[in-house]
Amino acid sequence: MAVTLIQNATVVNEGKIFPADVVINNETISAITAPKSAHVERLSSTVLDATGLYMLPGVIDCQVHFREPGLTHKGDIYTESRAAVAGGITSFMEMPNTVPPVLTQDLLEEKYAIASEKSLANFSFYMGFSDDNLDEVLRTDPATVCGVKAFLGSTTGEMLIRNPRALEELFSKCRLPVAVHCEDDDIIRKNSEEYRKKFGADVPVEYHPAIRSAEACYKSSSFAVDLARKYNTRLHVIHVSTAKETSLFDNDIPLSKKHITAEVCVHHLWFSNEDYKSKGSLIKWNPAIKTKEDREGLFLALLDNRLDIIATDHAPHTLEEKEHPYFQCPSGAPMVQHSLAVMLEFYHREKITVEKIVEKMCHTPAICFGIEKRGFIRKGYYADFILVDLNAPWTVDKTNIHYKCGWSPLEGETFRSTVTHTFVNGYPVYENGRFNETKQGKRIIFRRQTRS
Repeated sequence: MAVTLIQNATVVNEGKIFPADVVINNETISAITAPKSAHVERLSSTVLDATGLYMLPGVIDCQVHFREPGLTHKGDIYTESRAAVAGGITSFMEMPNTVPPVLTQDLLEEKYAIASEKSLANFSFYMGFSDDNLDEVLRTDPATVCGVKAFLGSTTGEMLIRNPRALEELFSKCRLPVAVHCEDDDIIRKNSEEYRKKFGADVPVEYHPAIRSAEACYKSSSFAVDLARKYNTRLHVIHVSTAKETSLFDNDIPLSKKHITAEVCVHHLWFSNEDYKSKGSLIKWNPAIKTKEDREGLFLALLDNRLDIIATDHAPHTLEEKEHPYFQCPSGAPMVQHSLAVMLEFYHREKITVEKIVEKMCHTPAICFGIEKRGFIRKGYYADFILVDLNAPWTVDKTNIHYKCGWSPLEGETFRSTVTHTFVNGYPVYENGRFNETKQGKRIIFRRQTRS
């Protein structure tokens, strides 16, 4: 029996900060006690002194693109899960727009098989939806799959849904959460033609938010919300990027009772359209990074609970690919290693509390998706947690980046907080820059209400 004592930690959990000793018995938390409890120490075979460190539940990232299979020159499940645990992420949910796209149960299970052998973090994968695979989607097991992904706007992977009737069928029949990418393709196409006439093929990247505009986002998001209300669909709107869209979401009912939830991504909180001048295509995402006013509106909606989750939309590309002309340059950038560091920097700037960061990055993903025994520091839960030094500055550079693509849009930024340890299922996978890769993460299991 492997028993580990984390001693003298400052625990952040469920809106409270308190000193505690935490005992791990094999994979789960067996005790949370007052510091230096003698009976706990006698039971422990391993003791880790966490004096001066904050213990947070492991971050759950519900939107990543790890590029396997088919795009592994950019990243793969091993390399990106490795970067994730270095950044404090202990569980991830990965999107279906790989090559081939995940549109059948066989392809979905192939990804789970890869992850079971390669992922250092816990994992789940979305089932993809297209115009003609509803029968496959409806076979998806709600207990073992995080959700279904529907692209209402075209982006990497070309999985755009063009058949309105197919979308109505999905919303009316699906038993799982439906996660949607919302941008209106007709508006984007019209804007693209206008800027192509003005600049040719190489449109300056600072016009990206004019092409993939706030209007395109709001029209698509409002359509999805209306459709979900019509059919009582469990809808999750990913990467909300405009202040206007936040008016679509409620904060007057408990999260556990919401049928429509939404997330904001770290890059939409950190960057604004003014950063295109210095960062260029390195911060070209879909949806686009927009104005300072949008950024502040998103932050306000995060704090008042109209936005429920902080995610990354981690989407690596090679630097060579990012140097292509505007219309050939892929959208997306790597973020999993740095998302928590960014949010803790906002804590240092007094824009958000550590308790709220834990709520939005750990607790609410577990609640929204019905994850079993993860997302909290509780007795009987899996021992997924991290230790953080809030006063250990470091600067992002190529020597400490773990993404397979080898770059970050945050290079040169100095963050004041450092993840020192990451535990996944009670196992120390990361400690002060060193990885322990002898165990893999587990498939996430879900317990939630589903339509009959």
